Amino acid sequence: MKHTLVAVMEDRPGVLTRVVSLFRRRNFNIESLAVGHTETPGISRMTLVVDGSDSLVEQVTKQLYKLINIRKVSDVSEDPTVDRELALIRVSAKPSTRTEIVQIANIFRANIVDVSPTSVMVEATGPENKVESLISMLRGYGIKEMVRTGRISMVRGAIPPKETSNGNGASPNGHQA
Repeated sequence: MKHTLVAVMEDRPGVLTRVVSLFRRRNFNIESLAVGHTETPGISRMTLVVDGSDSLVEQVTKQLYKLINIRKVSDVSEDPTVDRELALIRVSAKPSTRTEIVQIANIFRANIVDVSPTSVMVEATGPENKVESLISMLRGYGIKEMVRTGRISMVRGAIPPKETSNGNGASPNGHQA
């Protein structure tokens, strides 16, 4: 099963390396990884998408708490979330196909962010399946280059994400859940 984990951490050198090394040691494949600053200076938020059993993900979550710079870890897989991804896609565009590519981009509410004599760059944001569908439609024109951010995720509304606990009502780092 795919799990979406959100880790809030101090923005310090080496934290990302330690997190990725933890997953590598556990033989976990990270399908998607996105890290960025939060509303709090010095704090970053990491969204990881991993494939594994519930027990294995819980074990890795407990290990994450042992890393000194990790403040909170949440498995938001079962929570109502807003998930988004960003993709930049450079598509081959002849004068005869340029209009078609623009129309496809408009259908997916994507933006044309660069135009050259031989290509068009499309910026798409949305759920993973929307981005995948757009990419599928553009493949026939010839994708020259593409980059994707990976999933970012936030729990909907004012519902705080469930923090993984260590079984005694406290999170692994001692905070009450």
